[in-house]
Amino acid sequence: MIFSSIAFLVFFAIVILAMLATKISAFSCKSLRHAILLAASYVFYGWWDWRFCFLMFALTAVTYISAIRIESRPKNKPYLCLGVAVPLVILGIFKYFNFFVSSFAGIFGIHDAGSLNIILPVGISFYTFQSLSYTIDVYRRKTGAERRFVKLALYIAFFPQLVAGPIIRASSFLPQLDEDRNVSLGGFKAGIQIFVFGLFKKIVLADWLSVFVDSVFSAPGAFHAISLILAAIAYSIQIYFDFSGYSDMAIGCAKCLGYDFARNFNLPYISGNVSEFWGRWNISLSSWLKEYLYIPLGGNRKGEARTYMNNMTTMLLGGLWHGASWTFLAWGGAHGIALCIHKIYRKYTAGARRRLGSQLSGRRRGQGSPAAKALCLAYRLAASALTYIFVCFCWILFRAESFSAAALIIARIVTWQDGIVQVYSWLIVSALLLLSAHIAAIARTRRNGSKTTDGFYVMLDLSKFWHLAVLLIFIGLILGLAFVGANPFIYFQF
Repeated sequence: MIFSSIAFLVFFAIVILAMLATKISAFSCKSLRHAILLAASYVFYGWWDWRFCFLMFALTAVTYISAIRIESRPKNKPYLCLGVAVPLVILGIFKYFNFFVSSFAGIFGIHDAGSLNIILPVGISFYTFQSLSYTIDVYRRKTGAERRFVKLALYIAFFPQLVAGPIIRASSFLPQLDEDRNVSLGGFKAGIQIFVFGLFKKIVLADWLSVFVDSVFSAPGAFHAISLILAAIAYSIQIYFDFSGYSDMAIGCAKCLGYDFARNFNLPYISGNVSEFWGRWNISLSSWLKEYLYIPLGGNRKGEARTYMNNMTTMLLGGLWHGASWTFLAWGGAHGIALCIHKIYRKYTAGARRRLGSQLSGRRRGQGSPAAKALCLAYRLAASALTYIFVCFCWILFRAESFSAAALIIARIVTWQDGIVQVYSWLIVSALLLLSAHIAAIARTRRNGSKTTDGFYVMLDLSKFWHLAVLLIFIGLILGLAFVGANPFIYFQF
């Protein structure tokens, strides 16, 4: 069951009606609503394979017991190890066992190393990370151990974000369960608009782009270099619309049910450097990696060499989190190297950047010269363009099915090889829409006088007839333009 399916819409309508029924029943209480949402979450997850519901339940039970034991005895490391080891073992067996066995066999020339004939449980990377962060936060005394099993189980299994994020923190979600939250008209009107916005990204833009991307990446040797470049650009837009579209739908679903999730994407392709990109792309994962991996490794507190090593380790493991493949590892490594280079650049250009900062301050006060203003704008545009080119290059590694395929694509681009030239119309439409959204966000930032450019949802007042008409027309356009082939969300495989 995926968000863009009829089955999900029926399922979600039933959940909404059940939640509304608790408002008018004599048994209305938070515990009943939590039980309804938990049951719905397990039905949602069991739709793929009901057997994995037992796996998630077992993980929840271990997490619940570990956290309570940790809280009862400060610095209870045996139960911390249990609460951390079990999710990692589960993730390692299902996601990485065959990868490491086959890699080991390839290095030492072993022909029959054996493998496990198992399928990857959908969403396992996300709910194991939530379990880990909760256990660690209890140990750090950043959050208290949840005594009600149903609430903790709902935190781990809450269906809007269960299978592809965003990764939510217990400190932000569990307090919401303590409040008397339910379906409300205001929350539903806002949530349904965010959901529709994400649906448009997914089934109209991302899914149609996949037609072009899949055809080029499946046979890169047949296409001209220009087509390969366009395919890399198309994939950068596809994965953004696909994953941010899912995040929007997850945020919208939760909003309809009365719960709030933080934004997971914030105009990543305007980033002026790789560090900024990771502050705008998949924010929940990048912040998780920073707090639970980079900082515990020592962060930037152990000297320059250790800082670079910590950056590389974090990004390599972040790449491996996305999938058991050497291409994902290389993708993470490339971003790690870029982060290290950016830190070196910042160190040796600190003086120049301070002078540029003073020019920017003068520009904001209207004191900057036209030349200074032009220099600042050119610097920002060049930095954003170079960052985007690098990110697109890395997406080739991310999307390619093997190193040889990625190497072939890059070699054909560099040597400007001949082949099929194809310009896909949906790439032009999607790029123009993405550019328009960025321009609108920048213009809004300037009007508000904000220092940071942020994306935003265009919210309509559905109590007004014409606003409601616009939303209904937009939904009609989505249905008319939707890609009708089966095309699951990209991050379901992670």
